[in-house]
Amino acid sequence: MKKLLLACMTLAVLFVPAGAQAARFGVFVGPTFGWGWYAPYWGPYPYGIYGGNYYGAPTGAVKFDTSVKNAEVYINGAYAGTVGKLKTLHLQPGSYNIELRAPGYLQYAERIYVAPGKTLHVKPDLALQTPR
Repeated sequence: MKKLLLACMTLAVLFVPAGAQAARFGVFVGPTFGWGWYAPYWGPYPYGIYGGNYYGAPTGAVKFDTSVKNAEVYINGAYAGTVGKLKTLHLQPGSYNIELRAPGYLQYAERIYVAPGKTLHVKPDLALQTPR
């Protein structure tokens, strides 16, 4: 009985590194944690080798430097979230129309260019709206 247990433990120790090495190179060995059933198609780097999207193209980052955390962010007219929830916004390189709207504040709009691999800090001037 002890010999059988020792043989099973030896086999387990020998096969665990081989399975980890196979999963590292995208060989499908079953469902893996973190990548799901699509692990062989994504490979070991789910966001590309260079930190970009799934296809490897690098993205740019946009950060909002404002104290108004409930301001809503709109990118090209589409709602993206609030400043408090969007800590860093990753976008494909290109030009975008950014709008920030908050209750009680004037609307802020700016056209920005996102460069690949760079972080753009947007400092919106959200002035209080004067009552009429």
